[in-house]
Amino acid sequence: MTPRRVIPLTPAASPARAVPLPARPQLEASPPLSVYVHFPWCVKKCPYCDFNSHAPRDGSIPEQAWLDAVLADLQRSLPQVWGRRVHSVFIGGGTPSLMSASTLDALLTGLRMLLPLDPLAEVTLEANPGTVEAERFRDYRAAGVNRLSLGIQSFDDALLARIGRIHGGEEARRAIDAARTHFERVNLDLMYALPGQTPDMALADLETAIGFGVQHLSCYHLTLEPNTPFAHDPPPLPDDDSAADMQEAIEARLAAAGFAHYETSAFARPHEQSRHNLNYWTFGDYLGLGPGAHGKLSSHEGIRREMRHKHPGRYLEGAARGDFIQEAREMSVAELPFEFMMNALRLTEGVPAKLFTERTGVPIEAITDELARARERGLLDTAAGQLRPTLQGRRFLNELLQGFLRD
Repeated sequence: MTPRRVIPLTPAASPARAVPLPARPQLEASPPLSVYVHFPWCVKKCPYCDFNSHAPRDGSIPEQAWLDAVLADLQRSLPQVWGRRVHSVFIGGGTPSLMSASTLDALLTGLRMLLPLDPLAEVTLEANPGTVEAERFRDYRAAGVNRLSLGIQSFDDALLARIGRIHGGEEARRAIDAARTHFERVNLDLMYALPGQTPDMALADLETAIGFGVQHLSCYHLTLEPNTPFAHDPPPLPDDDSAADMQEAIEARLAAAGFAHYETSAFARPHEQSRHNLNYWTFGDYLGLGPGAHGKLSSHEGIRREMRHKHPGRYLEGAARGDFIQEAREMSVAELPFEFMMNALRLTEGVPAKLFTERTGVPIEAITDELARARERGLLDTAAGQLRPTLQGRRFLNELLQGFLRD
């Protein structure tokens, strides 16, 4: 979406290299560690979705094989994270709420046995509305999940049908009621700029969501991702001005309701931010388990990114050989400024400047020129020891980030 009422920016000049980068990262301590577990199956893949999700051909999900593979994956990964405390767990998908409560319980038991899980760790499960899933919420809570993230998207039956969702508005309301019964912390995902949606319709969805008293809302602009049915055959979408009106109205209404806009698409009541996602945005470490899961792990040797085999069948087949990794590489020092900023500058308040060196092992003096240019262009505020995107910087985040790219 192209925002309105903002002066377009000129491309940034190529960053100078007045202060050389070190030969390798010099990390003084390991960042906080999270665990992400991917459950790749859905009842039906939505036409806008580009996540690693698959509808089982015969309707049968190989839960036990997936569980065994994930725990074997964890066993093999232990040397990379040995002794490090886990601060959050996120089980995403796909539709993890299709998982039986017994499988979820065995998964979390395995994680606790093999990793030092903080007693106060945030444990989030993604769920979709639907009677069968909602009936399991009590058992999910008993297994150790303490935060639920519900993919509502809209409460309007016609809009839900246009984006290929299999639930209706009434099912969404029942699922939220069930979630609020068993979980103190609940997030609702909403989408706007849907086919045929007006700003008033978007605000109606938002008012319904606020009315349930949840602590966290994620509001996403529908985008046409490559290699999805919607990209090949686009539906009629609201124009840019209408979409911008929706975005501005959503931000204003949530601010009035006491929600802080703490990340690009995330809003929370005080002290209710997603701790797992904050670890991503502050360039923390995360171990990714399950088909297609991504991970980032730091050590004295450097910072390593990994991706598990993406296709569920390949991942399950590889488990018998101890072969889980599809791609792995050490990040170059030249990549680290951009990688850090790509995460940290999603946060409305930014991060302390000292965090850059703590999490990348690169002296912040090595990016003095890049920081100066971003300030001069009105995209970045570095006052009070913070790296904070300005309003202009948030609206043109890609422009801001490009200034930190190096060859």
